[in-house]
Amino acid sequence: MSTSSDEVFGAPCWVSLLTGDLDAAQRFYGAVLGWEFRPDRVGDGSAVAFHHGTPVAGLSALSGRLGMPSAWTPYFAVDDADVTAARIRERGATMAVGPLAFGTGRAALAADPAGAVFGFWQGEVIPDWSVGRGTAPAWLELRTRDAFAAAIFYGEVLDWAGDRPGCCTVSYEQDHVVLRHGHETVARISGGALEEDPDPLVRPRWHVHFRVPDLEEAMEAAARLGGRAASPVSTSSASRSVALADSDGALFTVVAPRGSAG
Repeated sequence: MSTSSDEVFGAPCWVSLLTGDLDAAQRFYGAVLGWEFRPDRVGDGSAVAFHHGTPVAGLSALSGRLGMPSAWTPYFAVDDADVTAARIRERGATMAVGPLAFGTGRAALAADPAGAVFGFWQGEVIPDWSVGRGTAPAWLELRTRDAFAAAIFYGEVLDWAGDRPGCCTVSYEQDHVVLRHGHETVARISGGALEEDPDPLVRPRWHVHFRVPDLEEAMEAAARLGGRAASPVSTSSASRSVALADSDGALFTVVAPRGSAG
């Protein structure tokens, strides 16, 4: 049974990698995250990643015309792509691509006022794909200059914290903005990023966090296939995490239970 984007409006509904080498990306993420891949039904140059038979993420080959770096991008569900695009422009942000017809719906890429890239999608979404549950990403995190200003922007563009039944809720917890859809925490917004910093980890951007059973094994697999650690290992009471760059330079984070330390 399919689900429509207007049923989960405002919530993350997918993550996608734009990459310069689709074959190399499949080898890399197959080894690091244990994914398998199938061609996407929209055509050549794209694939869907599966974990234990469940769709996890999309991978697409970069078009030279776009002039965009290899990167992971979260997509948010909307019920009207044209309205969302208009809201983005009205608030001084940038529409980069679309909205364009794509498969069973319409997709677009945009950049928020601080420069962080995100996508939005109108159409069918994968049932039960939800950040924080199952094989979907563990969480999404926007690191930006001003978390409060970012929350206002995304709230107005994506209908967060509104009066419509089923909308995402926003709360301010320990200097972070926390986004929930139903009972699930689906994203966090943190302040302090610097727009002109040469380090891409420090500039405003959406970070995608994936679970792995063993952090060291994931790091070793990444290094074997041309990736690298892009940050020190971070340890909390429950987990350990590290930012990695894949073989084409796209950044993502892997998170393992603390008891998995090698």
